Amino acid sequence: QVQLVESGGGLVQAGGSLRLSCTASGRTSSSYLMAWFRQAPGKEREFVASIRWITGTTYYADSAKGRFTISRDNARNTVYLQMNSLKPEDAAVYYCAARFSADTLYYTGRNNYPYWGQGTQVTVST
Repeated sequence: QVQLVESGGGLVQAGGSLRLSCTASGRTSSSYLMAWFRQAPGKEREFVASIRWITGTTYYADSAKGRFTISRDNARNTVYLQMNSLKPEDAAVYYCAARFSADTLYYTGRNNYPYWGQGTQVTVST
């Protein structure tokens, strides 16, 4: 089993920045694929970005490209999502997710990830 704990959410003005963190514990592995998803009220949970733990290679949804950066700290078993130039439409609960197989970066469906954190709220004010 893997436990994921997110932190770093909060209230930010449009144009501002936030950094989310996701710390993994339990059965950690360098073969992970880690991802961030988000879910706004009344909407489906959507993929934001993924990172292959062992190589650090990344993949982004179009909505995140150029503004968000996913990264990892191996020593801390932590994945980050740096979010810049935030927009009101970025407001959502952000979830960290993990899967053991990282054969491809392009797992963008929530059903591809068996392990999830509890989520952290991001609110963007105008």
